[in-house]
Amino acid sequence: MENAATEKHEYYQGELFAMSGTRMPHNKISRNLLVSLSLKLKGKPCEPFGSDARIHIEKNTLFTYPDISVICGEPVSLNNDGLNFLNPSIIFEVLSPSTRNYDRGEKFKLYQDIPTLKEYVLVDSETINIEAWHINEQGIWELKEYNNVNETLPLPAIKVSLKLKNIYEGTKIAG
Repeated sequence: MENAATEKHEYYQGELFAMSGTRMPHNKISRNLLVSLSLKLKGKPCEPFGSDARIHIEKNTLFTYPDISVICGEPVSLNNDGLNFLNPSIIFEVLSPSTRNYDRGEKFKLYQDIPTLKEYVLVDSETINIEAWHINEQGIWELKEYNNVNETLPLPAIKVSLKLKNIYEGTKIAG
């Protein structure tokens, strides 16, 4: 059904949830992330994908479209369908007023069931604020926040870093 739909849906525990469009700052931040990651990962074994890449979490049945996913190694998909990817290393969600609580709470809990996930990055679309979660050597999720446009966001799982200035470029947030 989703493949024939004219809009995107998340699917969780037998229910469909329509996904709404996004505002300009959200779109610019997503684009900036995708372009920056593509350039930094060129020739490396990890590849970024935009919001059309559907992620499936087998353990809890969620089918979802993160704003940006980074898959390292060969992409693995459900039943080799090439549509429902199972192995992201990093997921980025750009926070909107309507999704921020879900992305920080329940969705993050669901994402933690992905065995390959090493980092979860939340990028605010209204202020300069990035919440970067990573799983430490003890298997515990740790948070580091970045809220200065002159800071750099390290992404240890893929051995690159991104300047906040570049992430927020073109938005009125960056000044």
